Amino acid sequence: MIETVLRSEDLPVTDRFEWWRELTSHTLMPTEITSDHADDFRACIRQLDLGAVQVSVLSYPSLRSRRTPALVRRSDPELYHLALTLSGRQSISHGRRDALVGVGDLLLYDTSHPCDASAFPDDGGAVEGIVVNVPRAAIPFSAAKVDRLFGLPLPGSTGMGALLSQFLTRLEPESDSCRAQDTIRLGGVTADLITAFLAHHADTEDGVPPESRQQALTAGIHSFIERNLGDPELSPAAVAACHHISVRYLHRLFQPQGVTVSAWIRQRRLERCRRDLADLRLSDKSIGFLAARWGFVHASEFTRAFRRAYGIPPSAYRQEALHGEQCPDRQQRAPSGPDDLASR
Repeated sequence: MIETVLRSEDLPVTDRFEWWRELTSHTLMPTEITSDHADDFRACIRQLDLGAVQVSVLSYPSLRSRRTPALVRRSDPELYHLALTLSGRQSISHGRRDALVGVGDLLLYDTSHPCDASAFPDDGGAVEGIVVNVPRAAIPFSAAKVDRLFGLPLPGSTGMGALLSQFLTRLEPESDSCRAQDTIRLGGVTADLITAFLAHHADTEDGVPPESRQQALTAGIHSFIERNLGDPELSPAAVAACHHISVRYLHRLFQPQGVTVSAWIRQRRLERCRRDLADLRLSDKSIGFLAARWGFVHASEFTRAFRRAYGIPPSAYRQEALHGEQCPDRQQRAPSGPDDLASR
């Protein structure tokens, strides 16, 4: 997945605030921004392009942002914005509704109505959040039912909100392991998950297409698997039971991905192990420890699975990743077996 990272500190101090105003007007929507920190504006934005859906992870100091009626008339890309607050607080006036939004809250607004928002960090830090841009046309029920949710703090720690929040917070950290062809699929999953979330709060469940509910369920299952990879008891039966569906239906959900549920779990565990093996901060941990950390009970099973997936034993991979020393006969080496897991 292509991630773009932009930081104001890469620019001269005098250019930073104006750069941020122009960037957010282009990336999110045109607004009038003021800030007490305009003289030295320290901010960062990470952007994920998922086709029609755009995800922005932002960090910035206190500011005020106003989308005036004149700006709405001048340019309206007809987008919904769904914001998740990660740190700090925000107040917003949207339409006839005023709200105060805290950490963990989700907030819906759009580009077609004026709004006035202020953001404040906690304890002198930064305001941090995730904003998803979704075309209005991607949400498959009437605007009138969605619009009544504008400016309402929606809980992101329980139910559908928790499912959506967990998915959004994992997108950016996992972007490195996604392929370019995954981005459009992830955009569709994101839109479907937001659709299910909004339907839950707008009480329009009957208006959500079955395929949207299925993709939202699949996204939730993926998130569940990610959170429980370290549990050696994680299995298709356990996943199905926790989501109140049959194992047969679980396998049907995974058919479009061309991989079985067990294979998906194994791939995600191996990828986590691969990352840990290349992490200098974990160089003092044995390979056996890292394998067990991600649910591999048997040392020999992990070594064989890792070599099948990456064409190299885990010890040789770690040596290359941490020290740049390629094992000359790595393609010919047999799996090292359990002893390989004791090495570092």
